[in-house]
Amino acid sequence: MTSENKYYFSQLKNAVTQVFLDGNSAPSSMEEWNGETITDFQEDLFRKVKAKVSEKWFYTYFKNEPDKLPRIDMLNLLSAYVGHKNWNDFKSSQSITYTKTSHKRSRAVTYIALLMIPLLAYAIYGLNSKNEFHFCFVDSIRNEAITKIQLDIKIIQEDESPLYFKTDSMGCFTYTTKKDRIQFIVKSPFHKTDTIIRSIDANQNQTVHLDTDDYALMLSYYTNGNVKDWNKHKAKLQAIIAEDAQIYQLLDNSMNVELYSKDDFIRLLTTPTNSLKNIEILDKTLSKGKIVNLKFMVR
Repeated sequence: MTSENKYYFSQLKNAVTQVFLDGNSAPSSMEEWNGETITDFQEDLFRKVKAKVSEKWFYTYFKNEPDKLPRIDMLNLLSAYVGHKNWNDFKSSQSITYTKTSHKRSRAVTYIALLMIPLLAYAIYGLNSKNEFHFCFVDSIRNEAITKIQLDIKIIQEDESPLYFKTDSMGCFTYTTKKDRIQFIVKSPFHKTDTIIRSIDANQNQTVHLDTDDYALMLSYYTNGNVKDWNKHKAKLQAIIAEDAQIYQLLDNSMNVELYSKDDFIRLLTTPTNSLKNIEILDKTLSKGKIVNLKFMVR
């Protein structure tokens, strides 16, 4: 539909609305008319010009923004409803207003365009400006990059469907966006699910530590009879925990603690019990690559 036809049809809708409101109670905008009001309009139209429009036609041309004009016979009937001989007669009555409006609109568009040039330039720069987020994931206990398994990354987008990624062979993933903030959920078969929220800053490469889900890890070893990997896991724990490490379990929310030896703690981490499922590492201290102090709680 041309801008000219769109203008004339909009004026016709306004005129039809006004004629109907002169004898009926209804909202001032056709878009707000309900089924009962539409029925009243159909009857009023029939009384005045002996013609009706279907409810489907009303929704297509009056409730919504149509892509094209209705048929000429319908335009003639509606023009007669508002007191004109036909569609051409109605347009003639609006031609002076349309000419003035078009002239004013043309000047306004030119003025706005001049004002918008610097804004558009800035917007284009902003649209082309992108932030790159780069994250690498490290096992919080072993202090090693998580590279043997791929992690699932679910990026949360406001008012949009989430995006899905996986970490690469280095245990990292990169995401480029126009936004300066990112929120994502990271999942792993053997690490606890975590939600990460970061804003862009000078240091765009960030390391994220994930807590091991030792219960899932041990359960996998036991159920699959994977004695070799279980022994490797146990040997790794032996290597990263100092012989004289101070290991404390905080009991509930009290100040009471229970002291664990290195062997007792490794035994706890390598047996798939309900306690293992609920272990949370609260704090740890490293010295020369080994854990020398560790606090944990069983939730």
